[in-house]
Amino acid sequence: MEWVELIVHTTTEGSDEVSSLLMDGGAAGTMIEDRADIPDPNKPHGIWEIIDPKLLENMPEDVLVHAWLEPDERLPVRLEQFRLQLEKLKASTDGFGSLSMDCQSVNDEQWKDVWKKYYKPFYACDHLAIKPTWEAFSPAPGDRVIEIDPGMAFGSGTHETTGMCMSLLYEVIHGGESVIDVGTGSGILAIGAALFGASRVLAIDIDPDAVRVAAQNVAHNKVGQTVTVQQGDLLKQTDAVCDICVANIISDIIIMFAGALRDHIVENGLFICSGIVRERGPEVREALLKAGYTIRKEVQRGEWLAFLSER
Repeated sequence: MEWVELIVHTTTEGSDEVSSLLMDGGAAGTMIEDRADIPDPNKPHGIWEIIDPKLLENMPEDVLVHAWLEPDERLPVRLEQFRLQLEKLKASTDGFGSLSMDCQSVNDEQWKDVWKKYYKPFYACDHLAIKPTWEAFSPAPGDRVIEIDPGMAFGSGTHETTGMCMSLLYEVIHGGESVIDVGTGSGILAIGAALFGASRVLAIDIDPDAVRVAAQNVAHNKVGQTVTVQQGDLLKQTDAVCDICVANIISDIIIMFAGALRDHIVENGLFICSGIVRERGPEVREALLKAGYTIRKEVQRGEWLAFLSER
């Protein structure tokens, strides 16, 4: 049987919580790889006297939590949920390391081969389809298509939060608007904004790997003249201003930077945000109102919320 192995980089302090998070999310089992669990072979005692001194040398510096998932039709959604949960955990807790996530097939098949079985064309919102590069697809007249090779944890568009953000972008882009996509991930929202008619899109992410994947997807979809992909922190490394800002991240970050983000949105401009679990909705709403936004719309899909607000 084939399995998809997730590997989360953390610390000794964070390993148990990460393991529980993965098990609660449907992992069939977990294993923690921690060099702290291996006694120093230079100080032998009991059975550890026979340990190979090279074992510690070859172990990773990070604590690795391994988890195994069945590669079924739920896999894409589960991976995006894990990504969001790990981002939330990192934002709320110090000392748990990078909490970055790698994926691989346990029988050494390429990751893309797993996706080819379960990642099929779908509509992210009205008149916009997302399809993997290897699938044939015939859009209806007037429909737009984003073609993408999923990049592990960077976002495939299947998550409810992505769909809500895309639907709101489709609703508010009428042509010629400038857009900033904060935490762009795979670049899906930035590409969608360009296809909807935005004149200028800045896709920004602090993760260099996400920036690499987003740039590849932007180029593949031939929207490079409209979309600029940049690595960095929007609030520290650019003075760009937009008509519409979209951020599909996590509640804590939205709450933290809602006020400062106003400087990057024109007067009467719009802020679309998601990645918000339903229980955190009241906190995010309060933060938006406190920062001076007018909430124009609240959308819910499953356990997730999105807000459309006006500066």
